[in-house]
Amino acid sequence: MDKIYVVALFIALFIVACTKDRMPTLVELDNQLRNLVTASSPEGEMEFYILPDENDLDNIPQDPKNPLTPAKVELGKMLFHDTGLAMDAMQPSGLGTYSCASCHIAEAGFKPNNFQGIADGGIGFGNNGENRLMNSQYQEHELDVQSARPLSLVNVAYVKNTFWNGQFGSTGVNVGTEEVWDLLEETELNHLGFEGIETQNIEGLKVHRITINKELLDEYGYTPLFDEVFSDIPVEERYTIMTASFAFSAYIRSIISNKAPFQDWLKGDEEALSYDEKKGAILFFGKAKCSTCHYNQNLGSPEFHALGVDNMYQLPSYNSAADDRRNMGRGGFTLREEDMHKFKVPGVYNAGDAEFFFHGASATSLEELVEYFNNGVPENPNVPIEQISAKFNPLNLDDTEKAQLVAFLRNGLHDPELERYKPEFVLSGKCFPNADQQSMFDLDCQ
Repeated sequence: MDKIYVVALFIALFIVACTKDRMPTLVELDNQLRNLVTASSPEGEMEFYILPDENDLDNIPQDPKNPLTPAKVELGKMLFHDTGLAMDAMQPSGLGTYSCASCHIAEAGFKPNNFQGIADGGIGFGNNGENRLMNSQYQEHELDVQSARPLSLVNVAYVKNTFWNGQFGSTGVNVGTEEVWDLLEETELNHLGFEGIETQNIEGLKVHRITINKELLDEYGYTPLFDEVFSDIPVEERYTIMTASFAFSAYIRSIISNKAPFQDWLKGDEEALSYDEKKGAILFFGKAKCSTCHYNQNLGSPEFHALGVDNMYQLPSYNSAADDRRNMGRGGFTLREEDMHKFKVPGVYNAGDAEFFFHGASATSLEELVEYFNNGVPENPNVPIEQISAKFNPLNLDDTEKAQLVAFLRNGLHDPELERYKPEFVLSGKCFPNADQQSMFDLDCQ
């Protein structure tokens, strides 16, 4: 009996000892991460990175000229997904088959789940947009595609100036660039005085062949919602691309990744992140120096950097060309030599939901993305070495560290419930986000 007691006591002491060995390590990780996050915060407070609830509209950044209201957000949510508004297609077979959500898919982190998004002129969906292909009845030049990969809409409310080159919006980094606004039709809109999201959407609804008029809104039943949301706008100006863009923008601003594990950790749940995810977060805010560029609330920033990545025309793609000004990044807008080949620092929440990265989609996994930054070697021979960012240097991460950084990016920053931002239905009654025959089959929507 005494021997049994001694053995039991030994086991108990062993367990306590192991626990004591293990717990300080976890506590140390949390303390280290707290210190790094606080140091990275522009305000010196960890709470800076806590994102608001999507329904807490007062605390979501917004354009003073387009205040957020629940009704406006809900209207924008339906319009954003409604394929019935796709009435300016280039070919009859494209009519009523696409929406803004064709290229900004909730399940793919509000990005295309392919290297290039196709709205008008695309067919098919697959599971989450990975099988979107060119409609054989279209010529390539008729496709609505962009020669730079669409940016995610997650937490874009924190972005003052939108597009990879930041060309949209009259405030933020575009103050002082007024001399070039009139050189392009789309950037002339900056003179209206809106921020980036609103400005881009005014242009974007036209570019992406979305129809907004009184007749169509009457047909689908949207007119009473426009009357409710825009009652302060004269009737003759109420049912237009302009007002629709305000609703689209309000909805887009409400897409917040507040359910990501890192958000729970910031709010005090120390078990929200795994050991490897905490180690990855420590690398993100420490040794890997990610936060020297990704430091705003959305873990992006208003900075632009040349990383020497390939442009989309250097890969197999649609409608991309070497002389496209978008290949020049910020310099393609400002025309300043020092801005050439510099691209926006994007937010990184839900980055792993679609495994294509950089403006040219040249990285096809988070592992490739981390490896590119770890190597610190430009891949594009057309980018002068003197243009490469001073912040782009080898990181010297070992294989374990690279895997831990990927774990934080893929899991710690992943909001698993982005589908809550999809509507239950759209007023046209059509399938969404696509309504071509192949997509409807893929979506099981008839």
